[in-house]
Amino acid sequence: MRFNNLSRLVLSVGLAMGSLSAAQAADDDVKMGFIVKKPEQAWFINEQEAATQLGEEKGFEVVRLAGEDGQQVLSAIDNLNSQGAQGFIICPPDVRLGPAIMNRAKQYGMKVVTVDDRFVGPDGQPMEDVPHLGMSGYKIGQQVGNAIAEEMKARGWDPEKVAALRITNYELPTAKERTDGATDALLESGFKKSNIFDAPQQNTDTSSAFAAASPVLSKNGDYEHWVIFALNEESVLGGVRASEQYGLSPDQVIGVGINGSGAAFAEFSREKPTGFHGTVAVSSTMHGQQSAENLYQWITEGEKPPANTETSGTLMTRDNWEQVRKDLNL
Repeated sequence: MRFNNLSRLVLSVGLAMGSLSAAQAADDDVKMGFIVKKPEQAWFINEQEAATQLGEEKGFEVVRLAGEDGQQVLSAIDNLNSQGAQGFIICPPDVRLGPAIMNRAKQYGMKVVTVDDRFVGPDGQPMEDVPHLGMSGYKIGQQVGNAIAEEMKARGWDPEKVAALRITNYELPTAKERTDGATDALLESGFKKSNIFDAPQQNTDTSSAFAAASPVLSKNGDYEHWVIFALNEESVLGGVRASEQYGLSPDQVIGVGINGSGAAFAEFSREKPTGFHGTVAVSSTMHGQQSAENLYQWITEGEKPPANTETSGTLMTRDNWEQVRKDLNL
């Protein structure tokens, strides 16, 4: 009888140790993808690097992939499945691809978290069942509009004699939210609605914004002062470069972007100031780390992240950019 009890005890301990080892092995084998729509942009480089660093600290692997169009995204998901990944984080090239991306992910039993841009369903509404981490586009846009209005006031500009270059991409809901927020804040400050001119861009980078902005500036040569806003700082920089080519000096232009990444740092580091006044900085490092942390917890502990988490921003200018960068760990 004593032998039987001892046998049971040894067996129980063995099973417990086996279960513990299996759990540890499962954690050690955690692999996730991080798919971004613009792998060359500093914002997404920071996000992927932050997720990778967290993985090194916690013992999971992050596979960094590009997804610049729908086919590349689906190929990336296939790639992750072949590597045994349990899920992925994604900033989609087109938010309307959400249903197709989720169908492919479900085929492989993968968990999905979106970052920055949120999936929308066939009805045009956010896909609430997919956890998301991003910023409130409208509120960030309001910060941009308020920053522009304050700088106009500091320079003594008459709002009725200032033109606004609104570089738009209405195919991307996040972009519309941001420019809508900036527009409303400007109008509330006394800006004339008729002085706002749209420059629809084909993409979300500097070159496409430059191409969109140039003809708008040329057609509206009566204005001596311009303000520029868009969905990100790369696009605002495209507008600023166009204003320079058109012949406007830095003291005639106020451009405010969104993100707080390498593009802004390089501009602030120039020997002489440009028309790029500032950017509303959000921690891309935090976005990358938190998204990876959320997915890791979901994979290992079954804890699904919140449906929607929104972050806020801080105005970064030539005067404070180094301190803000340090504070936000950018």
